[in-house]
Amino acid sequence: MTSPLEDCTLEEQRSVIRCLVAKGVKPSEIFSRMLIQYGKSCMNRANFYKWVDRFKSGRTSLGGEPRCGRPVEVSDPSLESRIDGLIRDNRRITVEMIAEEVPVSVGTVHNVIQNNLKYRKTCAKWVSRQLTDAHKESRLSISQDLKQQSLIEGDAFFERIVTSDEVWIHHYDPETKRQSMEWKHTSSPVRKKFKVQPSAGKVMLTIFWDLQGPVHCDFLENQRTINSQYYSEMLEHKVRPAIRSKRRGLLSKGVILQHDNARPHTAQLTRDKLQELGWEVLPHPAYSPDLAPSDFYLFGPLQDALRGKRFANNEEVKEVVQKWLRGKSKEFFAKGIRKLQERWDKCITVGGDYVEK
Repeated sequence: MTSPLEDCTLEEQRSVIRCLVAKGVKPSEIFSRMLIQYGKSCMNRANFYKWVDRFKSGRTSLGGEPRCGRPVEVSDPSLESRIDGLIRDNRRITVEMIAEEVPVSVGTVHNVIQNNLKYRKTCAKWVSRQLTDAHKESRLSISQDLKQQSLIEGDAFFERIVTSDEVWIHHYDPETKRQSMEWKHTSSPVRKKFKVQPSAGKVMLTIFWDLQGPVHCDFLENQRTINSQYYSEMLEHKVRPAIRSKRRGLLSKGVILQHDNARPHTAQLTRDKLQELGWEVLPHPAYSPDLAPSDFYLFGPLQDALRGKRFANNEEVKEVVQKWLRGKSKEFFAKGIRKLQERWDKCITVGGDYVEK
């Protein structure tokens, strides 16, 4: 008795089936012979009869069928060109719409777009304002000057910077949809997330911080907002004493205050107070939260930590905010200040446009 041909390929077995079917051998006899010759490597009965039917129907190829859900590799330049043209004409076109136009399968279109044309679909980023050429020129010029100053002075430059900004802290700020994501099985019930607005109760936090951490935190209650008089008095009677006690030697070295162009910061009363204090103000271009450390670095993580939590009153808000700030290391704050140089570099690279993360 002939020993089984255990080491064989499926293509070899299909070749035998095709040859014997063409000779008119009965399928049952073919399968019996194959069982003897191939032993455990022989294809199963159902698969065998599928191939018998295919060869009887005129099939000549020995290759397997494309697997469901796995797009075929495509290297047709004309197909790629057509798909690329449709995308360039309409950047919001869907894969399904392209598949109808070409036409090929959705899987093939997706494969061409991702693997051949290297496209990725992204969402537009919300920015503060559409920058004019004048805005971009100002951002570019200021970034170049500040980068040059930082290179000349080195780390001593960043050690003198105290950055300031304001943000509303609500008694309740609902968590984002991304924050509420959770793992589940396909059979798990679908959770519903109802749209909730931030609570009316809120406190305005004004924070001054530097390389070493918070210098002064001010909480303005009863939904009052900051004006130039309040800000000027805070600089003289709260921030300056805090710097004297917490950052010995900084007042004599010379404080560089980094804040944005909000009205309380640029009003004449504030400018006069800063001149009286002898503090330098770091130039800050208009409409540029991406160049302000509190906006691009601090406030995001702070607000994420508070989302979904309910506070009964302003005192609870203050306590939790201060606890969160105390829990951050000096390295955390130092990284935020030093990221300014990275931001200036990126702003210069994009010609004064908004800086991405």
